[in-house]
Amino acid sequence: MTLAKPLVQGYIAPGFEPVAAVFGELFRDHGEQGAGLAIYRHGQPLLDIYGGYQDRDGQNLWNSDTRANCFSVSKGLVALCVIQLLERGWLDLDAPVADYWDGFEVNGKADISVRQLMSHNSGLSAFHGRLKDNEIFSWDAVVERLEAEEPWWPPGSAQGYSPFVYGWLVGELICRVSGADSFNDYFQQFVAEPLKASCHFGIPLEEQANIAVMAPLKVSKGAEHQGSGSSIGDMMKADPKGVVNKAFTNPMSLMLGTNSPEWRAAQVPAANGHCTAQGLARIYAALANGGSLDGESVLQTHSLEHCWTELSRGDDKVLGAHLRFGCGFMLSQHDKADCRFGRGVKGFGHPGAGGSLGFADPEFGIGFGYVTNRMGQGLLVDPRAQKLIDCLYACL
Repeated sequence: MTLAKPLVQGYIAPGFEPVAAVFGELFRDHGEQGAGLAIYRHGQPLLDIYGGYQDRDGQNLWNSDTRANCFSVSKGLVALCVIQLLERGWLDLDAPVADYWDGFEVNGKADISVRQLMSHNSGLSAFHGRLKDNEIFSWDAVVERLEAEEPWWPPGSAQGYSPFVYGWLVGELICRVSGADSFNDYFQQFVAEPLKASCHFGIPLEEQANIAVMAPLKVSKGAEHQGSGSSIGDMMKADPKGVVNKAFTNPMSLMLGTNSPEWRAAQVPAANGHCTAQGLARIYAALANGGSLDGESVLQTHSLEHCWTELSRGDDKVLGAHLRFGCGFMLSQHDKADCRFGRGVKGFGHPGAGGSLGFADPEFGIGFGYVTNRMGQGLLVDPRAQKLIDCLYACL
């Protein structure tokens, strides 16, 4: 079925029409089906545009309130919550996680620090034992599994990205420290609601309208894999029972169930944030603007250093790429085309599998949010997002 070419709609500040033109080209030339893009500078909107369709059949147009599963972009939202708790003095980066979480200390986890957890140095990158598909939809069941887990290698000895387990670990830590009933309750109260950001974890069945259906990006024959994530499949095949394989496929519902009502209703903080582009951009706009947006503060200026201060760098044992991490945020590497968050040296954010992206560039005052329902093959900054970023900075 050939869908009609979508009309790009929304707000475009004078001088940024070229960015909107590139956004339109993604639909015509690069397989985009539905997407949103929002960008702020110094707290003011530059663009809030959208186009295409929410579904595969072109029956429902994308609109300004359409939410998309942005996968690991979610990790940046989790990180902000932790930095808020550091600012309040409720967490200490160098304290053991077990100081805050009774029951965590068993099976070699007693000395894992908050710093190691936030920078993917804990060794807790995947579950060892096989999970049933529906277990990930029960927070209590996952926490019970986490308490019995053991690290894949000595904590602190290596960096190993945690695609899914990370979010439950950090989300439970946030709940234990803050007293919140759920991770989403904390996130809504202290991040999303103050910033009027439409970003949600665990959407009740009756509220699951206006959510994009995720599908693979159709690439031309002979197109090469883009980005550092292209070796993941080879790494999984090389060790079917190893950490890389289990990190992404244990259970398979982590990969195959992301359009289901059960996935949308569960809280999977590392991977199932459902966000509008504007919602993401508003959060990162605050972080690029001294911690505040429209008079609402989510961080004090002195705490922002946690966002871009490097806690870890190295060849990652799970993603097979050289990566830098701050306190939960991925940090720019300007020698890598697929891991640059703007032009400033303090750029930070997080890409999501498939293409969505949120980042802040404090030196240029940029808050950026891009969401899509056509999933590309890279795991870092998608070529579609990179085209938008390049055009944006050419317009500044």
